[in-house]
Amino acid sequence: MIVYQADKKQFLRDHQDNDIDEVVHERFRVATGHSVANRELRSWRASLGFMATVMRDDDIPDDTGVAIEYHLPQSSKRIDMMLTGYGHDGARNAVVVELKQWETVEATLKDAVVVTFLANALREVVHPSYQAWSYANLLESFNEAVYDGGIVIRPCAYLHNYTRDGVIDSPRYASYIEKAPLFLKGKDERAELREFIKKHVKKGDNKTILYEMEHGRIRPSKALADSLSGLLRGNPEFTLIDDQKTVFEAAKAAAQVATEARPIVVIVHGGPGTGKTVVAVNLLVALIGKGQFGKYVSKNAAPRKVYETKLSGAMTRRRFGILFVGSGAFIDTVDNTFEFLVVDEAHRLNKKSGMYGVDGENQIMEIINSAKCTIFFLDEDQRVTLKDIGSKEQIVNFANAKGAVVEEYTLSSQFRCSGSDGYLAWLDNTLDIRSTANVRLDATGYDFQVFDDPVEMHAAIEAKNGANKARVVAGYCWPWTSRRVPTATDIAIGSDYRRRWNLDKDGSLWIISPESVNEVGCIHTCQGLEVDYIGVIIGPDLIVRAGQREVARLFKTESVAF
Repeated sequence: MIVYQADKKQFLRDHQDNDIDEVVHERFRVATGHSVANRELRSWRASLGFMATVMRDDDIPDDTGVAIEYHLPQSSKRIDMMLTGYGHDGARNAVVVELKQWETVEATLKDAVVVTFLANALREVVHPSYQAWSYANLLESFNEAVYDGGIVIRPCAYLHNYTRDGVIDSPRYASYIEKAPLFLKGKDERAELREFIKKHVKKGDNKTILYEMEHGRIRPSKALADSLSGLLRGNPEFTLIDDQKTVFEAAKAAAQVATEARPIVVIVHGGPGTGKTVVAVNLLVALIGKGQFGKYVSKNAAPRKVYETKLSGAMTRRRFGILFVGSGAFIDTVDNTFEFLVVDEAHRLNKKSGMYGVDGENQIMEIINSAKCTIFFLDEDQRVTLKDIGSKEQIVNFANAKGAVVEEYTLSSQFRCSGSDGYLAWLDNTLDIRSTANVRLDATGYDFQVFDDPVEMHAAIEAKNGANKARVVAGYCWPWTSRRVPTATDIAIGSDYRRRWNLDKDGSLWIISPESVNEVGCIHTCQGLEVDYIGVIIGPDLIVRAGQREVARLFKTESVAF
């Protein structure tokens, strides 16, 4: 989605004759149904004014495409400004411009991370050149018009209030500035940005490239499991965006400085679709690459088994088993055996371990005591059984008992449902989990359907399964009859719908088994795994009595569409 698009001539007219911030704001309201805060309006007014000055050059064609607030695929992020046209060599180019109001930053020892004043506080954020480059990388990875249509993305960053000081342009950021040139305050810098644009936009395209990008097919993000082999060979296939990058660097730094005398516990909060597992696995790979000894921990066996299958041939299963383990594996572990432990889906941790749930004392305590640095990825709203004890309170209590330093971070950017935070807010409101302003669902940009007939829904999911990435799931609302009677069906709804749970032969690998699309999986075994389309059968886990919704905690999931 592009909020505002025009050619250069119209953009300059809108800036001169109208309040450009109000023009963009009105189109934003039309496109999204929402308004923006006053500070964003002020940002548009100032930054777009500077860009208008840059573009008042006769050598920049009047029919150059201009896009403002381009919604990135698979995320809630927006590109500030994009200019399109043809280069000197005839290449089809899109210049991505990341605009900032910043005046000063402080450098950090973390890769691509700086500190600046935002929202009335000093905050760690990614370097603007890294941000522009990562957005370009995302376009190149997910927009079919870009990677198959020959469109070349040319990123840069423009900090029009920032006087060059050797900090923002420090050599430590040179590799990212090389990928996305950095232009700062001043007439000369403005002239350099103008030349950068003219280099890549020699001839206008009359918004043709913008049209292709806006209507280009967005292929679903690559599943983490499919890319894990490359990650472990030191070739990351996932680009960390914004808060993912800052959280990753903070957690990595903590793991590298933690000691037995000064242990550290890191808590990373993040809702569904914020990239907790992407960050967790990148941490595992990065820290192992630094020579540290650690493991990825998850109570849920499904992600671990899927990763093992995907890694066949890339590394031995024995080595894989060392890296990925269950949450009950630390009962007898000597304190501080590991330099780090990355604990994914930490809200699913139990008090006791073992097949009968009677072994050990407390999984949270055992995991914290086993490592110098423990990194918990947590979403307390996703606890799905009474046995799930993972909470900030318990983690902090056991960290304090060990004498560990506690660090907290939050992943807030949404990367599912076309980056729609509104979907999750609507879901919470609808299920009475918490009151929000999202009383009605705006499904713009992604596919959301409600079916009265489970037969029709299952048929729709099967039709979407061309890439083996569409599945039907349900909560624990039907008995597993086929476990003892192989010919029996488990889920019966009405007179026509009869399906089996998919646990009999595929077990934890059900989500990647081609035949399991004909069956029904469990909501609670697919956390941390990805599909393109998910169908959810709502059973007795949602009940209306006397007009009041009664929603079992078992129902809160990461589901994307019905």
